[in-house]
Amino acid sequence: MAGFTYATLTTAIQNYTEVDTNVLTSTITDQFIDNAEMRILRDVPLDAYKKQSTGNLVTGQSTINVPAKTLFVKGVQVYDSTSASTGTNAWLEKKDESYLQEYIPAETATGKPKYYAMFGGATGVTDTTSGRLFLAPAPNSTYVFKIHYEAIPTGLSGSNTTTYISQYFGNGLLYACLVEAYGFLKGPVDMLTQYENKYKQEVEKFGLEQLGRRKRDDYTDGTVRIPVPSPSP
Repeated sequence: MAGFTYATLTTAIQNYTEVDTNVLTSTITDQFIDNAEMRILRDVPLDAYKKQSTGNLVTGQSTINVPAKTLFVKGVQVYDSTSASTGTNAWLEKKDESYLQEYIPAETATGKPKYYAMFGGATGVTDTTSGRLFLAPAPNSTYVFKIHYEAIPTGLSGSNTTTYISQYFGNGLLYACLVEAYGFLKGPVDMLTQYENKYKQEVEKFGLEQLGRRKRDDYTDGTVRIPVPSPSP
């Protein structure tokens, strides 16, 4: 299967733009790659970057940190247990923070959490800077919780030479990088438009794979079939 490493992608960018490292330095090219990867990540939720994190709630504390590099939270489970992420549990309902404040107006009110809201976030590098979850009611015990989330992955670089995107969506990554490159170089508008259109075509197919074909199986959903018109005899 065709894909890119960091070295082959940076070479391809130079070859397509016909510009060498005197203009497209590694610092500039790295920014193209970072911007392209983040664009793809926001255009298509990827199964490869779905993560889970467990921990224990703190009695009476209405907030918890989300894991480092959380892009968005997909769901939160709270277990009856205080020692294991198994057994009886409940999924919290996501609400606006104002709803939670109205639901539990008194900070001293505690119970098993039913709702959560996400807020905050700064650099996104650690669990203390990636945002927090506001819980209502505040826990009345140290229940085990599990956060399901989409993570910002480690990007392609000289020290991280391959990623899921570079291997499984290499053509889309290249086109997204070329859009960045032609914008930077103030190149011909028709070339920028061409690669923008190529990217959109590829990301649509990639999205169908990630959000369609990877969400089904033949046993549950049946084999995908294409209707073939058959004239009446």
